[in-house]
Amino acid sequence: MKIGKNKQWNWILFLMATAVFVAMILYSNSLINSIKEEERRKVNVWADAITYKANLVSYMEKFFETIRMAESKRASILAKAMQKVNDAPLNEDIGDMSFYLEIISSNSTIPSIETDRNGNINWTVNVDDEFLNLKNINELGNRKSEFDSLIMYYYKNNYNILYYKESKIYSNLRIAIDNLVETYFQEIVINDASVPVIVTDSSMSEIITYGRINLDNAKTKKDTCELIKHFKNQNNPIKIELPYQGTCYVLYEESSVLMKLRYFPVIQFIIIIIFVVAGYLILSFARRSEQNRVWVGMSKETAHQLGTPISSLLAWSELLKEEEVNPAIMKEIDKDVNRLETIAQRFSKIGSEPELIVENIVTIIEEYVEYLQSRISSKVVIKVNHNNIVDFNIPVNKYLFEWVIENLCKNSVDAMNGKGVIIIDLSEDEKYLYVDISDTGKGIPSNEFKLIFQPGYTTKKRGWGLGLPLAKRIIEQYHKGRLFVKSSAMERGTVMRIQFRK
Repeated sequence: MKIGKNKQWNWILFLMATAVFVAMILYSNSLINSIKEEERRKVNVWADAITYKANLVSYMEKFFETIRMAESKRASILAKAMQKVNDAPLNEDIGDMSFYLEIISSNSTIPSIETDRNGNINWTVNVDDEFLNLKNINELGNRKSEFDSLIMYYYKNNYNILYYKESKIYSNLRIAIDNLVETYFQEIVINDASVPVIVTDSSMSEIITYGRINLDNAKTKKDTCELIKHFKNQNNPIKIELPYQGTCYVLYEESSVLMKLRYFPVIQFIIIIIFVVAGYLILSFARRSEQNRVWVGMSKETAHQLGTPISSLLAWSELLKEEEVNPAIMKEIDKDVNRLETIAQRFSKIGSEPELIVENIVTIIEEYVEYLQSRISSKVVIKVNHNNIVDFNIPVNKYLFEWVIENLCKNSVDAMNGKGVIIIDLSEDEKYLYVDISDTGKGIPSNEFKLIFQPGYTTKKRGWGLGLPLAKRIIEQYHKGRLFVKSSAMERGTVMRIQFRK
């Protein structure tokens, strides 16, 4: 058995390429895992940071509410003090009123306006300059809603009204709290972890805000629920408390960079496969082209070298006929000379487009079997089964097709060691005509069904391994058919099939 060194090198290169590819994949996976861990660490740090800031916002909101309640209580105390002073009898000792007067005079922060029952302004304190020149509370228009009011009763069921609103300190604190909340949400939207993130309500059914994602496809309630469900499946939700919102949940998924990196090994594998396949096809094409050039050169040279002795043999044949040699002998000599001419024509047609003529291949097979039977061992019997197929015409080159039948039959003779039966069986179906050549030889292992058609592969000690590759080339490239091993059993024989499309 001869196996070319090129095939061994192909396997070596394939194993080396596989080792390099596996190393690249392992390194890529290691890199992806490292980035994944680093990104997870960043997400956890960011999540802890926003949780801490959320707690700070919540604390500030509670602090803000405490101040608001304190101011409201101070305003109520102020109103009660003023009412106590106004309700005091004229003969009451001023010292007894000093406590209430001190409460009234200590008001330096709460904006207050006192009016009579008709809204006429009696006095103002701690208000903006734009309120100083007002005569009636109704002149405030819509801004009157900024003030709360307390009713103070006077003598004889007459009363004045005290209007007050939150102090400047309280207003500035409210702005600071609102800015803090807004900054918090901006930090969620533009997060340092660079991950897609959403903030949901306590029931995880509504999206409060989001960042680094596109919600154009989440227009319906169902779409929103599906998006939230997707995020929940990615990572564990982070529970936070937000001002004005209460309990909320932060949901996030992996960044786009990491998600792309996950597909990198697959893309890398596809690219490598493309390059390997392209390289293999290019090398195969180059190798086949080189083989074709060698075969064509050898064939042309063989045909050229055969030309001179064939011409000489023809001349000698004519001289022998003149010498009245036994006609039976001369007939066989003429057959062999004609056979040599046929072989020369075969070789001359390799490498060029053969001329295909519509002929009956049944007749071609029968004529060749008749010629071959007398030139092989008498212990080998060749049978042709027509199966009622006596006339089957297809475009064929007679000389090349005979060469295929010759190669297959001689291989069968060698496989049977010069003793056995060769059956050429013709059959057909709606699309194809089949020519099956079976023998009773030693058979072919199933793992060699394709190897036997490779140039240089042979089981003969003195073989070149070119017969079957040439036969396959003739059938498949020139006649657009197929040549393959239909079946084979060790020590029982082989069936080679030629298939032609009708």
